[in-house]
Amino acid sequence: MAFAQAKRMGGLSMAEDSTISQNLPQTGLLLIGMGPGSVASMTREAVEAATSATHRRYEAYTALWPEKELHALEEIVGPIQRVMRPEVESPDELFALAASSLVALLVVGDPLQATTHVDLQLQANEAGIECRVFHGVSITTLVTGAVGLSNYRFGRQTTLTYPYGGWVATSPLETIAVNRFTGLHTLALLDLDPTGQGTGDQRPMTPKDALHSIELMYAKIGEGLEERSFSGENAADVLASEALRGFVSEEFHKIRVVLCSDMGTDDQNIVTTTIGGLGEEPGGRLNCLVFPATTGEVEEKAVLRWQ
Repeated sequence: MAFAQAKRMGGLSMAEDSTISQNLPQTGLLLIGMGPGSVASMTREAVEAATSATHRRYEAYTALWPEKELHALEEIVGPIQRVMRPEVESPDELFALAASSLVALLVVGDPLQATTHVDLQLQANEAGIECRVFHGVSITTLVTGAVGLSNYRFGRQTTLTYPYGGWVATSPLETIAVNRFTGLHTLALLDLDPTGQGTGDQRPMTPKDALHSIELMYAKIGEGLEERSFSGENAADVLASEALRGFVSEEFHKIRVVLCSDMGTDDQNIVTTTIGGLGEEPGGRLNCLVFPATTGEVEEKAVLRWQ
């Protein structure tokens, strides 16, 4: 049934009798990658695995799909129930279902890109529940290629967070500073939840929100920088201190950044701007940022395409 309805997904045919469903367990947990944002981006085996499951859950706090695409997927695979952070981090209900039936947890992107889902996989193994993984296209690989920067030159990834209850986390900006100092690009995902609870009422961060958070982080780092001492620090701390001192000495709002919106969908858009220019960019439904370090000749030409 699923693939009769899914011909539009790229040549899927009823004549091709897949053996995926025949190889699935009768009970257990399926971690299914949904890809970046459309039914067409899912693999054939991911769609069939979701169709074969008795219960389908959509993990809706680490990333989100457009509602119209989620409804389109439901028409193919069957009803999907949304779950949030508590149900995934404390998976008693999921495991109770998986002990007697086949449960699919649908995750935007690739299901093992977040430690939350790796931990879920480990917990399932400890509980004696069979866990199968169906990988999907991840934003971490999609963005680097789409922008045109070498994947080999990306450093540690980070997430720009909202200020929670007046608390401003500076670690995201510290990661960007250290990467730039060592000549590495940075992919920064943007927060989805102003509450930090992962229970609903999500508001994906806009470019203007990102600018506000970066400015708060920058101010907090500047205030505490003089208190950082080189004496007694390990090599990582010394590197971070040097990187931050270099970062705050720059013309902060003129630092170049690439805004990537709704990647992997028909609405995909890429814009090269500056940190200060983020406040003027509308962005899209879901956004992320790339902070280039020094660029090679080909990389520079690639980035300039998006100005």
